[in-house]
Amino acid sequence: MVDTVNNQKHTSRWLLPVLLTVQFLVSLDMSVVNVALPDIRTGLGFDAGSLTWVVNAYALTFGGLLMLGGRLADVAGRRRILIAGFVVFGVASLAGGLAQTPGQLIAARAAQGVGAALLSPVALAMITVNYPVGRARSRALGMWGAAGAVGGAVGVLASGLLTDWFGWRAVMLVNVPVVVAVLAAVRPGVPADRRAVTGGRPRLDALGALLVTAGTSLLVLGLVRTETYGWTAGQTLGALGAAAVLLAVFAVAETRVRQPLLRLGILAQGPVLAANVFALLMSAGQFAAFYFTSLYMQQVLDYGPTAAGCAFLPFCVGVVAGSLIAARTVGRYGPAALLVTGGLLGAAGFAWFAAAVAVDGGFLLSVLGPSAVASVGTGMCFVPLGTAATTGVAPEETGMASGLLNSSRQVGGAVGLGVLVTVAASVGEGQGDAVGGGATGAQDLVDGFSAAYWVAAALLAVAAAAAGLLHGKRALPAETAVGEKTSKKSGGRVDSEVSRSTQG
Repeated sequence: MVDTVNNQKHTSRWLLPVLLTVQFLVSLDMSVVNVALPDIRTGLGFDAGSLTWVVNAYALTFGGLLMLGGRLADVAGRRRILIAGFVVFGVASLAGGLAQTPGQLIAARAAQGVGAALLSPVALAMITVNYPVGRARSRALGMWGAAGAVGGAVGVLASGLLTDWFGWRAVMLVNVPVVVAVLAAVRPGVPADRRAVTGGRPRLDALGALLVTAGTSLLVLGLVRTETYGWTAGQTLGALGAAAVLLAVFAVAETRVRQPLLRLGILAQGPVLAANVFALLMSAGQFAAFYFTSLYMQQVLDYGPTAAGCAFLPFCVGVVAGSLIAARTVGRYGPAALLVTGGLLGAAGFAWFAAAVAVDGGFLLSVLGPSAVASVGTGMCFVPLGTAATTGVAPEETGMASGLLNSSRQVGGAVGLGVLVTVAASVGEGQGDAVGGGATGAQDLVDGFSAAYWVAAALLAVAAAAAGLLHGKRALPAETAVGEKTSKKSGGRVDSEVSRSTQG
């Protein structure tokens, strides 16, 4: 198996920047095309029905392949998969920037999603196995979470600036120099995986990979098309039904193989289950809130692309602040307390959005205030999520656990966006036409956005409750609390604690 017990004293100073860049890029490209969509439509001749696939193609392959990407890292080696992911992502970004037809751009975005599915699980897994428990790991997890959230927010800003200054192709090409620079730092900065002779050679569960990839892809496909077809259309019900069947078969199949793609037993760990339930619910609310805030600023407050992007900067600052708070306090209070607190703060922020959006609203009360509360709350959740999602997981299964957490986040985002767009369209008559480029009354839009925000707030509140119930007394794993205390008292004892935790 891949031996993940590295000597933390010799961890390269380049390792964390590389891993943070992974999370930043993956999140950036979820949102970087959003503001550029009107220019992309004009430049390549997209019709209204196919334009959404510029976003959906990335979400589909990214969400569908995350579990496979995480397990490949366990089987083939994390540095090897990291390099492969960067190469695929960089080549796809270049192809997208040079695309001459709608089909070429959609294919490039799908390939970007493949690269992202290889990269994202590796980042969390490598933090878990390369940083000692206690403050070092909490700090790394805090920065990892902040990089993801900031990447999503900066994507909106970068989309506006790049489109205004250089044209829509720049939102794809900007990734290329970043990927080249990071690839140059991978070999000296990322430790190679060592293989142990015990336990036999790791194998990839091919059947499980096929089932979960097909099932998750169909699930995401059905969800992202609800805005176009609705929830009761045959296309939607067919995709969701087929996904349910495939994922059920996958769950049964994983109990019958020696080295499963997903060992279902890891969900018996209270913190692991809590982290995945929380991630699914939080992402369902957070992703949709980003979407509706962007629409509110541009369609109701009449902000231009650049102004709308700049308005997301306070959210970035709040996420970083929340992550720093969590990194400093997770050892004292435990993951469960931070997840509950962060979830409730996020719910309060979204509730503020719901109450404050108005046709005559202003930046301070309708955007800045709720953004500050929601961003600090969500930022507080990333450190405990990373800690809980890998608690009690054997080192050779960290990629598996990371892929599962990222899948929960991605599927949650797709579910939330599909549900909340439907809520907004049903409450604000004509809202769906406005999203597609038609005209509607500003009050209809505001009514729909407000309803969607209320649902997002409810999702975060449920996530907070689930974290408290599922985590229970196991909220503070020994590797977090004890690791910090022993690191203060005895440098030698912390190494033995690291060894015990990484050896399962």
